[in-house]
Amino acid sequence: MKTSEIIKKLRETSGAGVMECKRAFDEAGGNFDRALKIISEQGLVKAEKKADRQTSAGLVSSYIHNDRIGVLLEIHCETDFVSRLEDFKSLAREIAMQIAAMEPKDAEELSGQPYIRDESITIGDLVKKSIAKTGENIQIAKFCRYAL
Repeated sequence: MKTSEIIKKLRETSGAGVMECKRAFDEAGGNFDRALKIISEQGLVKAEKKADRQTSAGLVSSYIHNDRIGVLLEIHCETDFVSRLEDFKSLAREIAMQIAAMEPKDAEELSGQPYIRDESITIGDLVKKSIAKTGENIQIAKFCRYAL
């Protein structure tokens, strides 16, 4: 496989920019898995740097499970542009499903929970990946869960 094809695959897998993928690939000595790990670590560092930025946009997402459990989630980002992205809407839906399934009492507990679709990461990690991908701070503001 050509270097350009590997970098393209890295970009598709991680959501990172082309130059970040190339740097990580070079730093990893041409090893795809190590490059992916480097990108992930850099993304988490970037997410931590953005944590203090104000989130004044966002959306309210809802999820209903079997007409017996309902969730309303308020999730914030920095701009309306990101709030309209399909990736951001998908993140909100995944988090709402997590709330329906796991009944966290608050956003802090939710962030520490293993993600129901991939227990090797937490909801906090999922949000950090989205922060790295969008380049904006993302915060779970509040939620409520209703059940019969």
